[in-house]
Amino acid sequence: MQRSRARLTCLILALVVSGCMRTAAPVAVMDNGSLDAIAYGPVQPVRAVSVATTPVAPGDGALDEPYRLNAGDRLRIVVYGQEGLTNTYMVDASGSITMPLIGAVRARGLTPAGLAAAVTSRLKNGYLREPYVAAEVETYRPFFILGEVTAPGQYPYVPNMTVESAVAIAGGFTPRAQRSSIKLTRMGEAGTVQAVVPPGTLLKPGDTVVVAERWF
Repeated sequence: MQRSRARLTCLILALVVSGCMRTAAPVAVMDNGSLDAIAYGPVQPVRAVSVATTPVAPGDGALDEPYRLNAGDRLRIVVYGQEGLTNTYMVDASGSITMPLIGAVRARGLTPAGLAAAVTSRLKNGYLREPYVAAEVETYRPFFILGEVTAPGQYPYVPNMTVESAVAIAGGFTPRAQRSSIKLTRMGEAGTVQAVVPPGTLLKPGDTVVVAERWF
């Protein structure tokens, strides 16, 4: 009887020992990226997107016309092979430039290329057989900014200026400025054009910017 009990005791001890030594179950290990993918789905790569930042001014298409000369523009006129004619010329109050030999040539309303063609035509008329003329703007006429800015007035034009940069040059908005109502006036080929424009609108020489006053 005692032998049976001893055998039973040994059997129980053997079962307990074998249970304690059993191999632990495997544990899954994931990095943070895998956990994020499980929780939120796979991460898509981000692409750089190029965005156009130059808004188109609303209103008449004359706001987008090519640049036309007017009083105050300073031009560099080059007549190849003719040093006496090659020089810097100012468009005067009458809208003309005055050159040797040919005298006054009307520039107002013409593009620089159009003025070069006009000078070429005049030189061909009894002065030069085959003149080659180029014209470019050396200094643009100023722009004007009025209304609710700190220092309204006349300022030199710089290429690629916007309405926003014009306001900055004039000292910024006053506290009473209506920033959503900025009026641009431009002389076009067909006459004066006005439009309410966004701050990023490109300016042209001779433009007038008016910042309205808010009433509340």
